[in-house]
Amino acid sequence: MTGVSLRFAALMAGLGAAIAVPAIAMADPMSPVEARRFVVGRYFTYTCFEGTRGAGKVNDDGSLAGHIRVGGKGPQRFVRMPADTLRVRDGSVCASVRGLPFEPCFNLVKTSSGSFRGSVSGLGFAYCDFNRTSARAALARDPVDLQPPRQRSASAGN
Repeated sequence: MTGVSLRFAALMAGLGAAIAVPAIAMADPMSPVEARRFVVGRYFTYTCFEGTRGAGKVNDDGSLAGHIRVGGKGPQRFVRMPADTLRVRDGSVCASVRGLPFEPCFNLVKTSSGSFRGSVSGLGFAYCDFNRTSARAALARDPVDLQPPRQRSASAGN
């Protein structure tokens, strides 16, 4: 798994987080059940404290799909994480990502009727703000090539 994939998993896993992060005006902590109802199947754009941004959604099976632009620079990359990447453990939503030596859990607070802030537990300074939107609107603002890279075909003459 690439570094971008791992970072994407950690950022998108904030979509399923379930413990309060203090110091957010009008923040509303959500239980894992509330977080699931708020997030699953909906498309969110996100912007993180260090400039990383993108969009994606969490599926009912705990899988993730979307795109990321690390640090807000360079190319966008489409990333898909398998089922059970996000799961509830000890009352928190955590991410199981192959290649990570630990299973990070996440804090989440609802900041409005269509947004929330997610962070890795214990690292409240490292957060991403998520805003509900339509996939079509997000792609119109910041298009991404969703096609897989083309394979070069070997020709008989070469």
